[in-house]
Amino acid sequence: MKPNELNVLVIDENRIRAAIIEEGLRDAGYGQVTVIDQMHGLARRITDLNPDVIVIDLENPNRDELESIFQLSRVIQRPIAMFVDKSDEASIEAAVEAGVSAYIVDGLKQERVRPILKMAISRFNAFSRLNRELEETRGELENRKVIDRAKWLLMRSRGLTEDEAYALLRRTAMNQNRKIVEIAQSLVTAASLLDPGVKE
Repeated sequence: MKPNELNVLVIDENRIRAAIIEEGLRDAGYGQVTVIDQMHGLARRITDLNPDVIVIDLENPNRDELESIFQLSRVIQRPIAMFVDKSDEASIEAAVEAGVSAYIVDGLKQERVRPILKMAISRFNAFSRLNRELEETRGELENRKVIDRAKWLLMRSRGLTEDEAYALLRRTAMNQNRKIVEIAQSLVTAASLLDPGVKE
């Protein structure tokens, strides 16, 4: 997306600093900029605004403020660039764990806003892609386990080889217009009902 197509939300309780960030974003070509200067009811307001990117500027955040922002970032699944005046190692680690895309200490300068936002978006996209790939891999492994379990059940109960058991599962799935893993799961579930000694 081009900067002028992005909906950017700025969260800063200091209205003067928020105005500086807003001006910097507009000068950098970001046309849709919304500023929130109250932390109260933040999650609901973010949901209502549905921004593409969030810029959070905290002058001197306390531990509670940081924790609430980090909890929010885990839930909203958006690129977040966070500017703070002071920080410590624990806060930086917590920000990374929470998925904050860019955590900038003592670095809020108007001319740096655009490259930092670009980096935050790139990092968020890369992290999201890795998460999707990880979930797909986990799903494939779980499916493989179910199919292997179903093959073992067929081999034991019908005296089939592994290849024959898989071919039977595949043929049944094709005949019923279903996925192999669905047939395998049905078989494993049925076997566990018929024989309590068989685990799902």
